[in-house]
Amino acid sequence: MPVFSSCARFGAGAAAAARRSALPAAVRPFARARVVAAQAAYSSGPNADVTHSLTVRDALNQAHVEEMERDERVFLLGEEVAMYNGAYKVSRGLLDRFGDKRVIDTPITEMGFAGLATGAALAGLRPICEFMTFNFAMQAIDQIVNSAAKTKYMSGGTVECSIVFRGPNGAAAGVGAQHSQDFGPWYGSIPGLKVVAPWNAADAKGLLKAAIRDPNPVCFLENEILYGQSFDVAPEVLDKDYVLPIGKAHVEREGTDVTLVGISRSVGTCMEAAEELAKEGISAEVINLRSFRPLDIDTVVASLKKTRHVVTVDASWPMYGLGSEIAAQIMESEGFDYLDAPVLRVTGADIPTPYAANLEGLSFPVAKNVINTVHRSLNL
Repeated sequence: MPVFSSCARFGAGAAAAARRSALPAAVRPFARARVVAAQAAYSSGPNADVTHSLTVRDALNQAHVEEMERDERVFLLGEEVAMYNGAYKVSRGLLDRFGDKRVIDTPITEMGFAGLATGAALAGLRPICEFMTFNFAMQAIDQIVNSAAKTKYMSGGTVECSIVFRGPNGAAAGVGAQHSQDFGPWYGSIPGLKVVAPWNAADAKGLLKAAIRDPNPVCFLENEILYGQSFDVAPEVLDKDYVLPIGKAHVEREGTDVTLVGISRSVGTCMEAAEELAKEGISAEVINLRSFRPLDIDTVVASLKKTRHVVTVDASWPMYGLGSEIAAQIMESEGFDYLDAPVLRVTGADIPTPYAANLEGLSFPVAKNVINTVHRSLNL
C-alpha cells in the first residue's frame, strides 16, 4: 500500500529560509536538510577527498570533466551552469577549464534551450542539457518526448539523437508541490528514452559517463538531497574509463527472506530498513535498480526466486508508478510461480506534496514504512 501520511523561481529562497527559522525545533532539522545538502562538501575539489570517499556532486563533476576531455563534441548548457558553477555546483570549474563555447549559460527558457540542445544532438554533437530542477523540464516536454525520443524511429533509424537531459528530480525539502515531483515514471513510459536514476557516487559517475556516450537520448535523474552525501568507492571508480551499463541493476545487499527494490534515494531507505530488519533476524536483499528504463526485471525475478517476497520502494505517486510496473512484470513472468505473498509497494502519498515540514515528512517513504510492509509480506 502507498504511504499516506506555483511558487516563483526567484525570491522564494529568502521566504523559505524565514519560514524555516520560525519552525518549532522538532521539525527544523528536517526543513534544513535541503540547505545542508546544497552546502555540504563542495569547498574542496573533486579529487581533494581521500581516494575511497566521494560525494555524488563530485562524482558527477568528474564525469563531466572526463567526458568533455575525451570527446570535443560534448558540451554543457543550462541556467547558471557556467559563471555561477551550477545551482548545485555540479559544473564547478568547467567554464574555466573548457571555455564559454562548451559551457553555456542560457536564458530562463527551458523549451528554448532544450530545443537548441536537441537540434545540436541531431546535428551530431553530444549536448548535456541541465535543468535546474526536472520540474522545469515540464516546460520542455515536447522537445524531450516528440523531438529527442522519437526522431530515430521516425527517420527509420537514420538520425541519432545523443543527448543527456540531467538535473535534480523528485522531492528535496521545503520546496512545495510544484517542485517535488518525480518524473521517473513520466519519462520512463516513453519509447525512445532511457531514464537513469543513480543512488551513490559510483552510480552517479559511471552512469553519467555511459549516458553521455549513449547514442540515444537519456534522462538522467539526480536527487538534490544526495548531492552532498559521501560514499565509499573502490579505486576503479576514480579511473577515467569507469563506466556502468545502463539498464543493469545492482544487488547492494544480499539476503534470503525478502527482496527490497529501490531506486535513487529510496535505495538508502531500503538499506536502512534492511539494517533494522537484520536485528529481528530477517535477511533482506536490497536491489538498486539504477534505471527506470530499461527496467532490469531479470535481476528482480532472480532475487525473488530466492526470497519469495518482494517489496518495492520509491518516492513517486502510487498510481501508474514504478512499483505497479514491477508488480505487473512479475505477474507476467515466471517469477509469479515463486511468490509466497503478493508484491507490496511503498510509495509517496497520493497527494500534491505539502509545504509544511511535518506533513512533507509523512508524504514519502522512510525505513519504518518499509519495515512495516515487510512484516505484512512475511505475515508477522
